[in-house]
Amino acid sequence: MTPQGDGYAATLDPEWAVADKLHGGYLLAVLARAAVADAGAAHPHVTAASGAFLEAPSPGHADLTVTRLRVGKSVAQVRVDLSQEGRPRASALIALGRLDDSGPWWTASEPVDLPPEQDCFLAPVQPPGAPFPVPLMGVIEERINPGHLAFAFGRPSKKGVIASWQRLADGSDWDPLSLLVALDPVPPVTFDLGVPGWMPTIQLSAYIRRLPAPGPVRVRLTATDVGGDRIDQVAHVWDDKGRLVAQSTQLAAVRLPAA
Repeated sequence: MTPQGDGYAATLDPEWAVADKLHGGYLLAVLARAAVADAGAAHPHVTAASGAFLEAPSPGHADLTVTRLRVGKSVAQVRVDLSQEGRPRASALIALGRLDDSGPWWTASEPVDLPPEQDCFLAPVQPPGAPFPVPLMGVIEERINPGHLAFAFGRPSKKGVIASWQRLADGSDWDPLSLLVALDPVPPVTFDLGVPGWMPTIQLSAYIRRLPAPGPVRVRLTATDVGGDRIDQVAHVWDDKGRLVAQSTQLAAVRLPAA
């Protein structure tokens, strides 16, 4: 990412994609990176982001325009717009501040129960029987709870839950920006509902709660309501100390089977 006019120029990486569609969490992280760069050292971390996805961007050059809405002592609020060839593709409102690694004062959040990492299914770049590759699985190491894989055998549980371990494949530790990717897991929860296919994100709202501990994160993805060709996905992410570090709600389009 390089400075350019009132924003930045970025190159969108085709590795961070599902088939040929760039991953929504990755795009939100690109937008948030521009916000962090613009807000300055006093507000180094993204704490909340709400992204609207207007049209699927293509890998390659993108222009990012940054608008400072308010910069206070503890919170900076920034808008970032992503365009390609003069056409708006995505936009986000982003709150920035300074996170630490302290535990919660109170929490009702318990980490999702998962088998050990080595006993979970490592999602491949080329899923068996899938009509397209998932390049994202080359940069994210995702191990899915085998109890949530019935959809792969044509027997979706219809419970609307998929949980997994996640690591960054290059060995890097998770940080506030990369957690935005973890909050948009693949496969989507629609698979567990028996609705395969692309689920394009309309809006993704994310909160980063604290700095994650080194090591893998646990991710639980659930659905609350499906109808009107729309689905919500709620994601919770816990770090290696069992603390909630991020959460999100996503509204997406879905093609439902005929009644």
